[in-house]
Amino acid sequence: MEVKGKSIFHVAEYIRLSCDDGERVESNSISNQKKLISDYLKDKEEFVLLDVYVDDGFSGTNFNRPAFKRMIADIEAGIVNCVIVKDLSRFGRDYIDTGKYLERYFPDKEVRFISITDNIDSAKQAYDMLLPIKNIFNEQYARDISKKIHASVETKQKAGEFIGAFASYGYKKSPTDKNKLVIDEYAATVVRRIFDLYVSGCGKSRIASILNADGIVCPSEYKKLNGENYKNSNRLSSTFYWTYSTVNRILKNEMYIGNMVQGRKTQSMRKRPRILDKEDWIIVQNTHEPIIDLDTWNKTQSLLKRRRRTPNLEQNMSIFAGFLKCGDCGRALVKKVGTPGHGDGIINYYCGTYVRSGRNYCTPHPMPHVVLEQIILEDLRTIIRSIENLREIVEQNRELAMTVRRTTEAEKIRLHAELEKVKKLKKSVYEDYREELISREEFVTYRQDYMKKEELLTKQLESLEEKSDMEKQPDVFSLPWIQRLLELREVERLDRDIVIEMIHEIRVYENHKIKIIYNFSDELEDLFASVYEPNETKGA
Repeated sequence: MEVKGKSIFHVAEYIRLSCDDGERVESNSISNQKKLISDYLKDKEEFVLLDVYVDDGFSGTNFNRPAFKRMIADIEAGIVNCVIVKDLSRFGRDYIDTGKYLERYFPDKEVRFISITDNIDSAKQAYDMLLPIKNIFNEQYARDISKKIHASVETKQKAGEFIGAFASYGYKKSPTDKNKLVIDEYAATVVRRIFDLYVSGCGKSRIASILNADGIVCPSEYKKLNGENYKNSNRLSSTFYWTYSTVNRILKNEMYIGNMVQGRKTQSMRKRPRILDKEDWIIVQNTHEPIIDLDTWNKTQSLLKRRRRTPNLEQNMSIFAGFLKCGDCGRALVKKVGTPGHGDGIINYYCGTYVRSGRNYCTPHPMPHVVLEQIILEDLRTIIRSIENLREIVEQNRELAMTVRRTTEAEKIRLHAELEKVKKLKKSVYEDYREELISREEFVTYRQDYMKKEELLTKQLESLEEKSDMEKQPDVFSLPWIQRLLELREVERLDRDIVIEMIHEIRVYENHKIKIIYNFSDELEDLFASVYEPNETKGA
C-alpha cells in the first residue's frame, strides 16, 4: 500500500519508564513520550499508528518486558514494520542486546527504526557508527544507578532492616514499619510444630507427609492466600504441597531465632543471580521476636548434623549427582539402578518429587544415563565447532572493529577538546564576575551550567576509556575456558571432572528433553553475541 508514491508503515509506538530514571522521570514521563512521538507523526501520511506499547516500571537493562514482547510478537506476525521511540535509552540500556535488535533483528525483518531525539532513522541513513557508543552511555547510566541502589540496600541490611519483598514463613511485615518483622501467629504455629516433630524423631519427608495429610498449605500457597503476589520459580503453578526441601529450609533458617539473615545472593547486570557462601551473608542478631527458643534450635542443628548421610562416593556417586533438576518442579532428580529382570544395571534418573510424593505432584521425567551423556557430548561438540570457526569470522569483522576503534578515538579527541573548552569558559566566567562584567546571580548560573557539562563530558570520557580497555583484551583463543573446551574435542565419554568443570545445571523435561546451563554460558553469550547463540535445549 502506498500514499502518493510513499510506502505505508504500520507503527509501533514504544514507551518505557522505570524508577531507574531518577530525577529525569518528569521529562521521560509516559505522557511526555507519547506527546513527542505524536508530534513527530503529525502530518506524516505514510505512518499509520498501529498500537502503543507501554512498559511502565520496567528496567531498560534487559528486554524481559511484557509490552516489548507483545511488540516483537506483532513484528513476527507481520503486523508491525516500524518502531518509533523517544530516544535509545527508552528502547534499552543494554548496549549488546540493543545492538542485536538494531543491527540484526530489525534489518532482517525489514522493520524501520526511528529514535526521534537521537536523529536516527534506519530508512534515511546507513547505520551510525556512533550508535554503539551512545548505547554504552545508556548502559553506564544504568550501571551507576544500580551501584547506588545496591549500596543503599546493603546499608539497610547491615542495620538489620528487612528489605525483602516477602517475609519468611512465620513472619509478616509490621503494618507500621515495612522494614520490621512481626510474628504471623498461624504460620508460626506450623513452624513450631515442624521443629517439635523433628526433635521428637520424625524425618523431613515424614513431616511433609503429615502436614499434607492435615491439609496445611505450603508457604508459597499460604502467601498467595494472604493476597501476596508471590511466585516460586522452582514450583509448578498447581503445586500446593509440602516437600522435603521446604521442611529442610525451615529447620535451617536462622530467622526463627530472631536473627535477620539477608544478602544470600548477588547479581550483576546481564548475569544470573549467584548464591554467596554463608560467611558472606549479612546476619544481624536479635532484630525481631523469635519463634523458636535457643534450646530447641540448638537441638535441631545438632540432629541435622548427626543425621547427615555420608554416601559411598566410589560405588554410588553418579557423574551428574547434584547437577540434575526437574524442568517442571525444580526438584533434584534421583538415580535408580535396574535390578535383575528389570533393566539389570541400567541407570535412569527420575524426578525427586515423583519418587517421594507420587504422580499427583509431578511426573516421572525419566532420563536414561546413556542418553543424557550422549546429548551433552553432542552439545559440547557443537560449541567446540563454533569456536573453531570463530577465527575466520573474527578476520571478516576485523575491518569493522578497526573502524569502530578509530571512531572511538576520534570521539575521545573531540570530548577532550570540548572538556578543555568548558574548563576555560568556567575560568573566564569567574574573571568576568570579578571584573563586575556580570552579576553574582549570572555567575552562579553560568558556573553551575559549566560544572554540569564538565561532569557529563568527564563521564563520557571515562565510558570511552572503559570501552578501550575492554578492546585490549587478549586473543579469545587464549582464554582458559576456551582452551579447555578445545582439549575436549576428541573426548568420547564424560567423567565427573568434566561435568564439574563445564556444567552449572541440567534441567530435565519429559520426552528426554533437557536444558544445559554451562559454567561459561555468560561468557559465551557475551563473546559470541554477534556470532553464535548457544542452543541450550536438546532432544534425544
